[in-house]
Amino acid sequence: MAAAVAAGVAVSAQAATPDEMAFRALYKELVETNTSHATGDCTLAAKRMAGRLKAAGFADSDLNIFVPDGLPLDGGLIATLPGSNPALGAVMLLAHLDVVDAKREDWTRDPFTLIEEDGYFYARGSADDKAQAAIWTDAMARLKQAGAKPKRTVKLLLSCGEESGARINNVRWLIERHPDWIKADFALNEGGGGGLKPDGTPLALSFQAGEKVSQNFKVEATNPGGHSSVPRPDNAIYALSTALTRIGAHEFPIRMSDITRATFTALGTMTPAPMGPAMLRLVANPDDAAANQIVSKDPRFHSMLRTTCVATQIEGGHAINALPQRAFANINCRMFPTDTPAEVGAALIAAVGDAPVTVTAVPPVNPVNAPPPLKGEVYDKAAALAKLHFPGVPIVPSMSTGATDARFLIAAGVPTYGVPGLLSDGTTNAHGLNERTSVKWLMKGRDYLFDLVKAYAGVK
Repeated sequence: MAAAVAAGVAVSAQAATPDEMAFRALYKELVETNTSHATGDCTLAAKRMAGRLKAAGFADSDLNIFVPDGLPLDGGLIATLPGSNPALGAVMLLAHLDVVDAKREDWTRDPFTLIEEDGYFYARGSADDKAQAAIWTDAMARLKQAGAKPKRTVKLLLSCGEESGARINNVRWLIERHPDWIKADFALNEGGGGGLKPDGTPLALSFQAGEKVSQNFKVEATNPGGHSSVPRPDNAIYALSTALTRIGAHEFPIRMSDITRATFTALGTMTPAPMGPAMLRLVANPDDAAANQIVSKDPRFHSMLRTTCVATQIEGGHAINALPQRAFANINCRMFPTDTPAEVGAALIAAVGDAPVTVTAVPPVNPVNAPPPLKGEVYDKAAALAKLHFPGVPIVPSMSTGATDARFLIAAGVPTYGVPGLLSDGTTNAHGLNERTSVKWLMKGRDYLFDLVKAYAGVK
């Protein structure tokens, strides 16, 4: 099997152009640099990408490898390609270097070895978010090598901490410590992309404006404990279990914004019954319970319609022969942008009712932002270029159900958008086992996004 896989990679590499080969090498180096929260090194990845840009002709003065004090593994990179027109603000190319932890024993393949198999790249970060990071770094290198003279300054920001913000989030740190480094008129980010039909052809492109807000809550039960040979009715683990069951059964109400109305209107017109008509009925009347039941059967749409909260970690007890003195769980909420942490926390407290637990927000409490406008230069140029790269494929406005570093940039005055281009068949399994991305659509997305950067920068 290993020989067959190696042979497949060799054949694919032989078929690639020199330009694509250079991208593949950059992508491979980035993916195979472990940047997980537990054992990885974002600073090393930043240095390696800076090395790629220096080899393309960037001066040291245009490559800023920054490392927050006391966190030598949590660095990032800002690369700048200066524009000729100072009246035009910069366009920022944003991607995060860090990835979710991955255990070798859980994966079919080594999560930190890029493997090409059956038309897919497999590895942790192959999709989230090193595909985007590699494309942006590659675009900067190609512009420099071509001697491009952009009218608008182009800034590349490769950050750390998007997946593990409890230790540090580079974007938040930069806003607080070095806001001048990241000044920009707008930023291009993950969160857009597009979807494929079951036959592998494009269904629609996704242009993301706005996202749900991530907020964690700690649900905790405490108890005096005692010897396990003398059980008592008030048990910390049982109390926590009761609270979690009630939270799991709680359904937040449907919310709609201009973006999600546009999303479900567009999807409703192109999706067969019963899903499509149900989407349109929900747009017309969010209180339509029958339509909600149909649409919410799809977990993606269910999440897009409302705030969701789910238990992600649990811990309790201190000994196998002692009554538990403490038990707690982390509840990860993805809040609809019109909901606030205080409102969601109050809803969780109401949901647990008389269960003897406490519910507290886990710092940092994240900003809640209105979505940036889907009109003007950013959207218009992306849509016009999409007609050339993806003829006949509609663009659907979307709200990301995840949360990215856009939440900090938007709050700091930098409108941030998830751009289309990286289409998916829905099997990437980001954050999960055997993460993968389509080789074909990664390369097609790379071509579109390179031309998009040139369009924003004013490069012919």
